[in-house]
Amino acid sequence: MFKNRKMLTIGMVSSSFYVAAQIFANILSTKIALLPILNLAVDGGTIIYPLTFTLRDFVHKAWGKILARQIIIIAAFLNLVMFALFWLVGKMTPDPAWNLQESYELILLPVGRIILASISAQIISELIDTEIFSFIYKKTNDIIAVLISNFIGLLFDSIIFSLIAFFGVLPIVIVAQIVISNILIKLVVSLIIAPGIKLIPRSVNFEEIYCP
Repeated sequence: MFKNRKMLTIGMVSSSFYVAAQIFANILSTKIALLPILNLAVDGGTIIYPLTFTLRDFVHKAWGKILARQIIIIAAFLNLVMFALFWLVGKMTPDPAWNLQESYELILLPVGRIILASISAQIISELIDTEIFSFIYKKTNDIIAVLISNFIGLLFDSIIFSLIAFFGVLPIVIVAQIVISNILIKLVVSLIIAPGIKLIPRSVNFEEIYCP
């Protein structure tokens, strides 16, 4: 058992929501929408994806850096499993009474490229984010650590994801708009939810696994 049940609960809930948000974002990213007012193209996953940065910081603060890294890798693996299941079910012979096979393939099978982009961007940006958060938090405080680490992480994430997911598929102007939209939305969400890190008491050293 964990020494602190509250931190166990916070870590479990944060980890669960982190993984769920990663998966939801990859499915939602199959749609390219327009931002209200700014009229910029944006992938649908950007609506929820920015939450993952702070959720991972919650895990980091509750359980430590090593488990935060592990959650990042687990989320990437589960996204691969999700696409494998989409592909497998897509290859199954559809029932003659079900006439949505083409729609299924058009919507869900492109998730493969998006997942590749997401995993690449996720692992690179969030591992960078995790290291920066840890370094800055040791020197200053958690809110500053969240803001700076999230800002640097979202820059890497937005550029890597957008280029891998959409370059060559969409016009370069649209891809550029998606990059800008990703940065703007993630930045705004980070600014709004960053103070929430204060709700999580620090219980571990950053270099350690929080263990029984």
